[in-house]
Amino acid sequence: MNSSLTAVGVDGLDAIRDRPGRAVLGFDFDGTLAPIVDDPDAARAHPRAAETLARLAPRVGSLVIVTGRPAATAVEYGGFEGIDGLVVLGQYGLERWESGRLTTPESPPGVAEARAKLPDVLAAAGAPDGTFVEDKGAALAVHTRRAAEPQVALERLRSIMNALAERTGLVVEPGRFVLELRPPGMDKGLALRTHLDSLGDGYPSALLFAGDDLGDLAAFDTIDALREQGVPGLKLCSGSTEVTALAERADLIVDGPAGVITFLETLLPS
Repeated sequence: MNSSLTAVGVDGLDAIRDRPGRAVLGFDFDGTLAPIVDDPDAARAHPRAAETLARLAPRVGSLVIVTGRPAATAVEYGGFEGIDGLVVLGQYGLERWESGRLTTPESPPGVAEARAKLPDVLAAAGAPDGTFVEDKGAALAVHTRRAAEPQVALERLRSIMNALAERTGLVVEPGRFVLELRPPGMDKGLALRTHLDSLGDGYPSALLFAGDDLGDLAAFDTIDALREQGVPGLKLCSGSTEVTALAERADLIVDGPAGVITFLETLLPS
């Protein structure tokens, strides 16, 4: 599944290598740093992920993970607790973890309302066996990966999930056999932009973002916007057969989380 770098991707990679001290490297978690698994609670980062990020951290301007997971969960499941300089933006940027400190807002009231209504909604929709809910605190994810026909199950639930989101003031974030109800007003692109702004003048000299799913398209949008302002960037896709929209816009496609880590290792001294 590896592909050749696009011309603008080459420019982005060269800029990261030439000026790493103000380069920003951003990542999704599930499907990018950690393999997708049937049980979200069983997800763990690739065995070399934490070590690779720890080695990269002192060489680059900033390392940031932007994930739909709660930030503390991504840190725990990734084994990232001791990585100095790593920032984890959880719940699509609503939460921030850095140096062991977690900042998290109160959960919007719509989430509690959706939580109460969701079991009846799924029952009324005839959710197939294997459908299950992941409660993220500030968001609710309905997974169909364990169903006999995951995509059919997802499509059966899509309209009723959209209706529930409208009634509760939430939005639906689609993904790899998942529909997530979450608060509006934040996405991975905005979270990434906000993080860049917090770093101050001169950042970034170059920007990389690696992702695998539809929610990562917004981060790719941020790279495209910065390119128009003269900032080199590299859009890296952790490829899969489940989602192709990201691959269509990527500068480089690699074979899943193992491919992402292998690519990152090329940025380290031999």
